[in-house]
Amino acid sequence: MHYRALGRTNIQVSEIGYGAWGIGQSEWVGAEDQESLKALQRAIDLGVNFIDTALAYGEGHSEQLIGQVVRKNADKRIYVATKVPPKNRQWPAQPGVPVQEVFPKDYIIECTKKSLRNLGTDTLDIQQFHVWNDDWVGQGDWLEAIQQLKEQGKIRFFGISINDHEPNNALRALEAGVVDTVQIIYNIFDQSPEDQLFPACQKHNVGVIVRVPLDEGGLTGKITPDSTFDPKDFRNHYFRGTRKIDVYNRVRAMAADLGVAIDEMAEIALRYVLSNPAVSTIIPGMRSVHNVECNTTLSDGKGLPAETVKKLKKYRWVRNFYA
Repeated sequence: MHYRALGRTNIQVSEIGYGAWGIGQSEWVGAEDQESLKALQRAIDLGVNFIDTALAYGEGHSEQLIGQVVRKNADKRIYVATKVPPKNRQWPAQPGVPVQEVFPKDYIIECTKKSLRNLGTDTLDIQQFHVWNDDWVGQGDWLEAIQQLKEQGKIRFFGISINDHEPNNALRALEAGVVDTVQIIYNIFDQSPEDQLFPACQKHNVGVIVRVPLDEGGLTGKITPDSTFDPKDFRNHYFRGTRKIDVYNRVRAMAADLGVAIDEMAEIALRYVLSNPAVSTIIPGMRSVHNVECNTTLSDGKGLPAETVKKLKKYRWVRNFYA
């Protein structure tokens, strides 16, 4: 496993992290706790030392599973990042909504205490806001809460999870110096963070956590026109309408262009993200031991050849499947 600096935090994180949304059993159907625990343990055994979760993932269930595994591995340094859900439960943050309706001070502190209990720890390595609006810089008392939690030793660092496909909606926060990390969607389809966000992160030495590197499975090549999902699974909505055939056609065109087999596309997609020096870690969902073993083998310090990265630039696809 290779490790990278997480911005100015002085933390060295595994470049393959563990995205723990899927094990919360809230919107991903099919997760089983025993398999999730095995997958988490296998990830740690293979050198993964960074896990990203959220209080909203199964209303704390994901955090509780992670807490079990981290305590079993007390001899290893595992870094855990979690998130405060918006008080108004609006994902993503809506323009014009004041921050006091979303992240008031007392609420941030209350949620942090819940996460600490779920994880069974005294300190969170990174506490994040689960949504963000750059208009909130200088508004409300949220920054007081963050400073207080840091002073009390309840959190070490603070970050924001940027709204889906809105990478520039964090530039003011970076400029103000109020965040240690950002979490962002970045993959072959959504290359927009390369334009302004990543240069700003490098300028201000802010860590970058990449979510959705495989486009919720779209870039694995396994989504076909015949793919079906449980009605309760969020992917049933994400890949609705013509989206399955659209993704299917684009991924096959990409594979043909690169001269690779479809089953190599997941590796290509992850290596594309890791080829960007601004990226600290990527957090693919890994609900099974098999997925853990496949993804962690890619951490070998090798990105894609420059000419392959250049060729993939034309596959930028401006769309928002979450909308």
